[in-house]
Amino acid sequence: MNVVFLGGGRITSALLAGFQLAKTKHRLIVHDRNDGKLRMLRKRYGVSVESNLQRAVMQAELLLIAVRPGSVKELLRTIGDVSRRILVVSLAAGIPLRALTRTLGGRARWARAMPSPVCRSGRGLTALAFPRALPERDRRRVRDLFSAVGPIVEIPESRFDAFTVTYSCTHGYHALATLVDAAQNAGLDQKTALLAGAHALADGIVAWRDGEQSLEALFEEALTPGGTSFSAVSAMDAAGYRQVIRKGMAAGLRRARAGARL
Repeated sequence: MNVVFLGGGRITSALLAGFQLAKTKHRLIVHDRNDGKLRMLRKRYGVSVESNLQRAVMQAELLLIAVRPGSVKELLRTIGDVSRRILVVSLAAGIPLRALTRTLGGRARWARAMPSPVCRSGRGLTALAFPRALPERDRRRVRDLFSAVGPIVEIPESRFDAFTVTYSCTHGYHALATLVDAAQNAGLDQKTALLAGAHALADGIVAWRDGEQSLEALFEEALTPGGTSFSAVSAMDAAGYRQVIRKGMAAGLRRARAGARL
């Protein structure tokens, strides 16, 4: 199957790395206006590249819209109406299917996907949303494509923005950076702080995901009343930790929904 990426940015690069790791048999083609970016992607991942937008679209059996939400409107307007039936998957946050399906003419069949940059390691998580009218054959093609780079989850589109804000790997990176900074301030060197912080976040979460105990049970097990961890967590909550997270989520939701119009 010819899979064409419109946009050669960060998420395209991450997906290409994941597909390379998975040894996909699909033919991967990338279009971007930046010739230097195309040369880099071809050299790094061995993909085909196409600098002409219309020629790229004509080759697609599955077309991925992989540009920033603010660039989607211009891109789709430049493509115009497609001349044949084509399956199109938008990777853009905040733009709903009802807006997308009004573009590219009546021959385009749309779906949405939100893949994580972690897909470059084969451990990404991708959310999928389909319109009711999309045939099962097309749904299966989308599922099969993204499942090559990690687990997939199908959710109602009404929950897509909330998922997008929640699942971002930046939460983990931000938490690790913040914890490491605090650990260094407490006296640890950076290497040891990274080792300890990564264990606290990554290994603890993997133990929950791979085990049979609930999050509540593990949390209770780790928090000895009056102990060191109990004191640290209590102080964080008292300082507004939960409120800060909710405030950040709310800001992310507002930004995601800002691109809802084409």
